[in-house]
Amino acid sequence: MTNSDFRPVSGVDLPRFAGIATFMRLPHILLDDERLSQVDIGLIGVPWDGGTTNRPGPRHAPRQLRDLSSMVRHENGATRIRPYDLANCADLGDVGPNPADVEDSMKRITAFYDRVKAAGIMPLTAGGDHLSSLPILRSLGRDRPLGMIHFDSHTDLFHSYFGGFKYTHGTPFRRAVEEGLLDPKRVCMIGIRGPAYDFEDRDFADAVGIRVIPIEEFHARGVDDVMLEAREIAGSGETYVSYDIDFIDPAFAPGTGTPEIGGPNSYQALQVVRALRGLNIVGADMVEVSPPFDTSGATAFLGVTVMFELLCVMAEIIGKRGKAG
Repeated sequence: MTNSDFRPVSGVDLPRFAGIATFMRLPHILLDDERLSQVDIGLIGVPWDGGTTNRPGPRHAPRQLRDLSSMVRHENGATRIRPYDLANCADLGDVGPNPADVEDSMKRITAFYDRVKAAGIMPLTAGGDHLSSLPILRSLGRDRPLGMIHFDSHTDLFHSYFGGFKYTHGTPFRRAVEEGLLDPKRVCMIGIRGPAYDFEDRDFADAVGIRVIPIEEFHARGVDDVMLEAREIAGSGETYVSYDIDFIDPAFAPGTGTPEIGGPNSYQALQVVRALRGLNIVGADMVEVSPPFDTSGATAFLGVTVMFELLCVMAEIIGKRGKAG
């Protein structure tokens, strides 16, 4: 049994528009709280977009995502998973970035996740831009390279921008492979599309063995077949999941910095996460929601719905381990 202290406030006890906003209305547990040792899954905000190369804004996402997450209830209507029956979940707050220094911010993020990892907590992150994934992987993948399933319209495998600058939201997974944080032969990137400067990123993927599934192939084969291959690539080893909201077509998720036409619809966006059930997931993130371009809040609502689907998959892993409680 999970601890009742780690369950969301119910909308039938306190209206969902009331109270202080936390992810999924869960308790807010600081890293120095004595209850930290009881947490199985920690939801974390990384309010940072220091790697953004065009339209900024994802630094504001964790706050908006927390607000919209009050719409999420306790049970998955499709899979019937009740994550809070399987795992003790808590909002661990935000990493405090340095908005004036990219590399210092990455050090701060890695240090935060080192503490989460040391506590035995599985992290579910709300970014932030996609460079946020690199310092997280520097913590989670330090001891051994991870596999990764990556949903995005971009590979984020470019070498550098602006004359050799190596840390942008277009480069995190190039760095992660170079640093030995990811096993490229266990990495699958799904949904890649849009106009390109060149194909340097795809050439790198081919050279190191990363499987890139472009959107045309995704639509031609369908969710089930594509996700079957992704699961085979990840295998039974420890795997990270990175979900960029621009994986989804901008008709459904316009509030992002680099939208690309022709992506999956909002239902397919949830289906791909449900197909992750049973994998050996050690952490996940959902990035690139940009509130300045999300005037209706619809993108953030879709983003936290994706996070809830990820939470269900992760909680099922904890439940099978019998760790909760």
